[in-house]
This record gives sequence, C-alpha cells and structure tokens, in this order.
Amino acid sequence: MKTIFIINPLAGVTGNANELRAEIAALNSSDVETYTTKAEGDATLFVKKWTEAHKGEEVRFIACGGDGTLNEVVNGAVGTGDKVSVGVYPCGSGNDFVKAIGGVEKYLDVKKLISAPSKKIDLLKVEGKYSNNVVNFGFDTTVADTINKERAKTGKGNKNAYTKGIIIALITSMNNKCSVVADGELLNKKGRLLLCTLANGQYVGGSFCCAPKSKLDDGLIDVCLVKPISRLKFVRLLKPYTNGQHLDIPKFRKILTYRTAKKIEVTAPEGFAYSRDGEIVRSTHFVVEIVPKALNFAILP
Repeated sequence: MKTIFIINPLAGVTGNANELRAEIAALNSSDVETYTTKAEGDATLFVKKWTEAHKGEEVRFIACGGDGTLNEVVNGAVGTGDKVSVGVYPCGSGNDFVKAIGGVEKYLDVKKLISAPSKKIDLLKVEGKYSNNVVNFGFDTTVADTINKERAKTGKGNKNAYTKGIIIALITSMNNKCSVVADGELLNKKGRLLLCTLANGQYVGGSFCCAPKSKLDDGLIDVCLVKPISRLKFVRLLKPYTNGQHLDIPKFRKILTYRTAKKIEVTAPEGFAYSRDGEIVRSTHFVVEIVPKALNFAILP
C-alpha cells in the first residue's frame, strides 16, 4: 500500500514540519511519500488529482496538521473508492477530531499510522462539502471566526486565539437568531439559541466535549443545542460543558436540547454563519445530513 503524508507546514504548535519529514524519510521506504501543501484547499486538490491518476491503487493519505488539514484531505478522498483510506498525524492547534479515536499522543507515531487498520466512518454533508467532525453555529462560530482571523495575521494557529474568541463571543454572540429543525421537529421554538453543534465527533474548540455520546459509525448526527443564557450563568456552566458533563447535570435540563437525527435544516437571517470543521461559511439556509460509512479511516487499536 502506498502511504502519502500530506504536511501543512503552517499547522499548529505540537509538531515541526522539518522534524516530521526527517522521521518519515528515516523509514527509507519506497512506498512512503510526502507532499507539502502550498495554500488553503491544496490538500483536497492533491488527493483528488492523485486518485484520478492512480485509479485502483491502494493508498493511505495521512493528514499532518490540524482539523482544517484533515478536513481538506477527507473532502479529497471521499467517494474515491474502497482502496483509499485517510489517517491523521495531529500537529495542529486544536486537533478536535482525533480526541474521539484515542487522543493526540496516540497518533504521533508514523510507523503505526502506516499499518493501522482502517474502519468505515460516517461523514456530515452540508452544501456539497463534507465534515468529519462537526458543523456548528452561534457562539462557537464566533470563536472559530476569531481563530481564523488570528491565523491569517500570524500564519499559524495558537491556543491563545481560542481564549480571545471566547471573550469576543461573550460580547457579541450570546443570543443568535435562527431556527433548527431536526428530522422535521423544530428544536428552538423561540427561534433563538446560544449555540448549536451538529456532531459526528465529540469535541470542538480545542477542549470542549460538546457531544459526549457521539459515535463515528452509528449513522446519526448528535445535536447539542443550548438556549440563550446570561453571561454569568455561562461562566458557571462552562466547566461541566467543557468536560462533557452537561448531559448529567440538572442545571442544564432547562437550557439544553440533546438528541440524534439524520437531517438538520437551519434557517437564519442575512449574515448568519456556520463553521464546518473550523471553516467559516456564510449562509441563510443550509441542510446537514449524515452519510453513513462514507470513508475508510485509519484507527489505532
């Protein structure tokens, strides 16, 4: 099997591109290659072009970067056939998706990534593109938008950007107007919310376990919708939400809707935005659907 490590040289804080290349080169294998991305969207184009030029060849593309790099590789690989699999070497600033399959440290061994067994996982599909982790909007999207702006300034992600994003969202994004319909049921009758996460994975924003019950292969989207609350209450409830305890604490029952669905429809006013694995998309109407067992993914035992 051919293995291609797709390296984002600007990703995050936990890895070093030159050190990673040296580690891969030390394998001294003709079946292992590297590709360094040149711009946003390049990973998707590379994967699509490679699979078109090598139809029928067994290959694993390992995304070396953060959640954005992984999402680009996923969007290039989906639909290319059963001989194509995707893996992840998590060296970004957030690395949310990998937390649902064992955590960052477990996936920083290039030898194990090459030989790891693959498993079919679900994907979310929204407006013609795919998400392997989450589609979210409201408070979280303001945070993600801030992170993207910080990355544009510095050329890389950093954990301080998450903190800055939360502060800005506390000021501007506590009460967001939109309607969320899950499998035909309107979830927020007043048409307002603090945040809503449509999850395939479990984590968002670098540390928040928003969907603790979510599974990557159950054919369902986990929906976590939080109604508008005061800033003081938000601060008090932030820790249990971060730790994934919000489904078990009575204080959350009046403000939280958590359920599974196969199709979510969102309608919102002009200027509304959602985040697809960290990428900000502006849309007033979008539908998110689950695509069961859409991709072979390398998961370490």
